[in-house]
Amino acid sequence: MKTYDNIVPVDFWNPDPAVIARAAALIRAGELVAFPTETVYGLGGNALDGEAVKKIYAAKGRPSDNPLILHFPSPEAVEAAAYVDARARRLMERFWPGPLTLVLPARDCVSKEARGGLTTVGCRMPDYPAALAFFSACGVPVAGPSANRSGRPSPTNARTVAEDIGSAAAMILDAGECRVGVESTVLDVSGAVPVLLRPGGVAMEELREFLGEVALPVGVNELKRSPGTRYRHYAPAVEVRVWEPGAAFAWPERFTYMGVAAAEEEPARQIRFDSFAAYAHGLFTALRELEKDGLPIVAQWPPLVGIGRALRDRISRAAGLA
Repeated sequence: MKTYDNIVPVDFWNPDPAVIARAAALIRAGELVAFPTETVYGLGGNALDGEAVKKIYAAKGRPSDNPLILHFPSPEAVEAAAYVDARARRLMERFWPGPLTLVLPARDCVSKEARGGLTTVGCRMPDYPAALAFFSACGVPVAGPSANRSGRPSPTNARTVAEDIGSAAAMILDAGECRVGVESTVLDVSGAVPVLLRPGGVAMEELREFLGEVALPVGVNELKRSPGTRYRHYAPAVEVRVWEPGAAFAWPERFTYMGVAAAEEEPARQIRFDSFAAYAHGLFTALRELEKDGLPIVAQWPPLVGIGRALRDRISRAAGLA
């Protein structure tokens, strides 16, 4: 098995201060560092440094009009990069640290490259002690999309990061497997009514219970404010087909399968999950594993509730349906 010199192990709870200091120094020097979060691994660069952010886009092969999420060690740190109102503070108090990105009006110090040319910016505080120690040591907002080639399934472990982007990251902080497995929810709170731009680790039902009204985007102009919504994402190297139990479906002659329910036909190989939460956690790893067989992947279509909304979004994009 190939080894990667840029992978550096870190403890989830108590990362080595010397390792964190080295990683932070790389960020301040304009280099890229891949880091773990509870959702997926991110590819980080200094959000205030346009040249560093350009390296992120180049490493991923990502369109430069696709804005990046900024990561912070605390709610207070966001104030230096974005304008935070009372509603946003309430959301931070309730859901941070955690898998919720808030789209806020950006301050001028945030590079236009990190904002994708917009006047807003996505802000997040992950629920991951090693990552928070890293962000704190950096002393600047860390722009960080998922640490994979654009269009590929997102990485949930350090080896997948290295296989996808190689030496583009000067360092890959390895704290093991991510526990959520799908990216953060993106909620636009820059306007009068909050808009769910991307479903993720915080469910729509939780947001509506807390806020009351939460709208869905009605056009491409709203989606422009969110990362990961306007280009094909999460796609393996083989066709993905969507199956809903009980619905008419033309099963391929040979296929692999992933889902919670049993497939109605016999797959060549399958990855089964005991819950939709587990399905979400293992989705990207399953896509990367099953594509190795070179057969169509049949993916169970989840219900549109809870984590199922985020899971359905990722599967539909992998299948080219969105």
